[in-house]
Amino acid sequence: MLDWMPSALDHGKPRYIAIADAIAADIQAGVLTTGTRLPPQRRLAAELGIDFTTVSRAYAEAQARGHVQSHVGRGTFVKGRIATTNPDPARAREEDLAMNMPPEPRDPNLLAQMQEGLGYVSANMINLLRYQSPIGSERDRMAASSWLSMRGMVPSLERVAVTPGAHATMAAILSIITKPGDVILCEAITYPGIRNIAARFGVTLIGLEMDGEGVLPDALEAAIAAHRPKALYLNPTLQNPTTLTVPESRRLDIAAVLRRHQLTLIEDDAYGFIPIKAPAPIALSAPDLTWHIGGLAKCVGAGLRLAYTIAPSARCAYHLVQAIRALSVMPSPLSMALMTQWIEDGTADNIRRFIRAESAARQTIASEVLGGFDYKTAENAFNLWLCLPDGMARADIVARMARRRLGLVPSDAFTVEGTPSECLRVCLGGSIDRDDLRSNLQFLANTMQPNEFLG
Repeated sequence: MLDWMPSALDHGKPRYIAIADAIAADIQAGVLTTGTRLPPQRRLAAELGIDFTTVSRAYAEAQARGHVQSHVGRGTFVKGRIATTNPDPARAREEDLAMNMPPEPRDPNLLAQMQEGLGYVSANMINLLRYQSPIGSERDRMAASSWLSMRGMVPSLERVAVTPGAHATMAAILSIITKPGDVILCEAITYPGIRNIAARFGVTLIGLEMDGEGVLPDALEAAIAAHRPKALYLNPTLQNPTTLTVPESRRLDIAAVLRRHQLTLIEDDAYGFIPIKAPAPIALSAPDLTWHIGGLAKCVGAGLRLAYTIAPSARCAYHLVQAIRALSVMPSPLSMALMTQWIEDGTADNIRRFIRAESAARQTIASEVLGGFDYKTAENAFNLWLCLPDGMARADIVARMARRRLGLVPSDAFTVEGTPSECLRVCLGGSIDRDDLRSNLQFLANTMQPNEFLG
């Protein structure tokens, strides 16, 4: 098809990426079929009124994605659509309902776009099976920097690391900054992962008093004086499990306390990419004190096991390299390559936008079904924090819901000190569709009616 021309180019992207995207789109649509010869590069450049080198880069990009194959003296030919097979039912059953998962895409166009990224991974398979850098290649870290810029973060590349998930990153950081017996401060109700990691390292967690805007600055001041902690851990946006987002004014107050005492902050920004207007990270107010972790599990997918981490300094980044090498060797090159490709071709942002919209739709369903109950949530949260009616016990509710496709986690998992409250984290994400979600939430609502406990 020597007369092929891209029907439309996305002018918001580099021209060579837009042409490669157009090739991929026309292959998916069946306009370009296996074996079709693309126009010579100079001819296409002349037709589009662009430089020959731009078309050359576009064809090279399409080949890297696995869509075309160039032959010296013969031209560039379409390889066809990515081969697909039916989903493996055993894989479909592998879902941990207790985890706070984002909603899963179902739109065929988005799924096809996601699959296109696998062409790039497939074309580079052998290279990606090697041992590589513990913090990602320069291209991967450039993609990470581009992604982090959506949160207003523009650190020098020497401070940026691609790491094997937020959980592993926190373990690596604690291995650097703590020793057994040290103290870390955190929210009174906090992410279970930091509790488990601290316990493994023999580190004591001290929970700080909170109000509707997060950790109280005065409580932070008092705890620093009383415990001489090594760091403060915070999950300040759509906090897991309470869904609380710390407003900008409170973030600035917390940053001021940290600077006054030169206390390290571990900022877990797992959900920061989801809301349209999330407050700026605390790291922007105290960059030299903050380990900022932009995990990808919630804004793209947990199966990637990746996070984009910013160290407080280049020296700290060096220590992170050594810790990752010792604890995890490296992040998966396969996952890194896929995510980098998704960032560069816009797929990652489309996934993020889907998650934002779908989580809001699911929250609407939850508000309709559970409107008469006491719970905390936010528009784009993947869960809600449900406080049970008087006289009801969290263990009873969890037992009654055991066979339902709704992830319930009792407050015990999140409570740092003292007696856990009669509250549950109710997960709304994962593979469940809207109709099933409504049905399961209705069952939960019925279970919490007082007459269920009579007799």
